Amino acid sequence: MSTLSYPDRPEQAKALAYWLLIMAGAVALMVIIGGITRLTGSGLSMVEWRPLIGALPPLSEAEWQRVFALYQQSPEYQQVNYGMGLAAFKQIFFWEWFHRLWGRFLGLLFILPLVWFWWRGQIPSGYKPGLVGLALLGGLQGVIGWWMVVSGLADEPAVSQYRLATHLSMALLIYGLLIWAGLNLRDGPSRLPTGHGAGTLGLVVLTILAGAFVAGMDAGLLYNEYPLMGDRLLPVEYGEAGLADPFENPASAQFHHRWIAVLAALAVLTLWWRLRRNRQLARRAGMMAAMVLVQFGLGIVTLLNGVPVWLGAAHQAGAVILLGLVLACLHASARQKTGA
Repeated sequence: MSTLSYPDRPEQAKALAYWLLIMAGAVALMVIIGGITRLTGSGLSMVEWRPLIGALPPLSEAEWQRVFALYQQSPEYQQVNYGMGLAAFKQIFFWEWFHRLWGRFLGLLFILPLVWFWWRGQIPSGYKPGLVGLALLGGLQGVIGWWMVVSGLADEPAVSQYRLATHLSMALLIYGLLIWAGLNLRDGPSRLPTGHGAGTLGLVVLTILAGAFVAGMDAGLLYNEYPLMGDRLLPVEYGEAGLADPFENPASAQFHHRWIAVLAALAVLTLWWRLRRNRQLARRAGMMAAMVLVQFGLGIVTLLNGVPVWLGAAHQAGAVILLGLVLACLHASARQKTGA
């Protein structure tokens, strides 16, 4: 956000900042809920997109039978869950419904305070275009989510890994912008990261997106050992899909996720090493370094155990927490360099 300034009163800046940081936390929860939805096989249980009246779950037996009948016509029911009863359907329906409900809640949590702050004249002019842009990105994210679901309702009962990665990319973008804008308001404007910091941030994001392709192809169910894949570092299937191999070959996707994660961990640790003696940055840098070690270990444990739901969700939560810590550390570091 350019031409940044502060509201006339510091408490106004704090209120805006904490609202945006709370929003970032809510977006992080959305990512985790989305991960649980996928891990429980719930993402294709709702075959309708009803942005307004879809906020309520079925409230009568007749409505439950209607939505279940729609699901029975879907490829997932016919090819994967054939014979599933209504009780089991209600369980998978819950997570997809809750995922969409949380998305609606995020919209209200952003739009209503935005209108209030705007009406009260508490938003600095330099922030107004960015906040409007964030609102538009949130709406676009809802459309992307349905676009993703539709890919699994046609012939194959699986969403496109490309659309899944797009959906996650948009969530990460919104999450990162919320954190950066919130820290700008709370601590003072900071320039965007460059050099080592930018490279570290890029590797962390790339690792998460590589994980989206792993999730999209259920590649975590292959090669549940570490560091080898079978009896070698490079899986035997590597390269079988040609130019599309990183994105359409499950074994290759897992291989890339593993080793990009190693590079990201090394980048984070070297960034911590550079900042560890700075008293103002040492605490944030230490938390970032500790989190990358936890997240790396969590990834290995998740893989070795065949990606159970609770470990998969914890690994996804670790990813967004690590990203937030990296952003917080880079923001503080860049502020010091500019003397803000």
